[in-house]
Amino acid sequence: MNREFLIKTAEKLMQPSDAAANEFSEKADSMVVLINNHFKKRSDLNMLTGEGNVDMMIDNHRNHVRFMISVFKHYEPEVLVETVLWVFRAYRSHGFKLTYWPAQLDAWVEIFKTELSPAAFAEIYPFYNWMIIHNPIFAKVSDEILTGPPEFKH
Repeated sequence: MNREFLIKTAEKLMQPSDAAANEFSEKADSMVVLINNHFKKRSDLNMLTGEGNVDMMIDNHRNHVRFMISVFKHYEPEVLVETVLWVFRAYRSHGFKLTYWPAQLDAWVEIFKTELSPAAFAEIYPFYNWMIIHNPIFAKVSDEILTGPPEFKH
């Protein structure tokens, strides 16, 4: 399983309707507040994000919804995959642990369940479910990008 596999699976996702994308966009700022408050209360926050990375996490959440708004309005599977891989590499280099992403994605889903209409949730959820399911593959591929493919390791 590699980058091409991720793109192939992402191609199966359906771009949300304008109504769902617009609802997500309209509620994005309030949902960012909710997720930040959720994470600030976690006793394991520093274990997830690395010591002293709360501001970076807050920026990540804000950037995450901005990026997902663009994904929902102009979906391109390759852009989604490449961006998620970049995020894994960039944030892990600052001390974020692999366990941060499942925790974050699960928290987003719980927020969407209460903040989005059932119709919008039904169109948005598949993207988050896809990221949750493929999280181990993103970790593996981002590791290979950082360290080189297994056949080149000594």
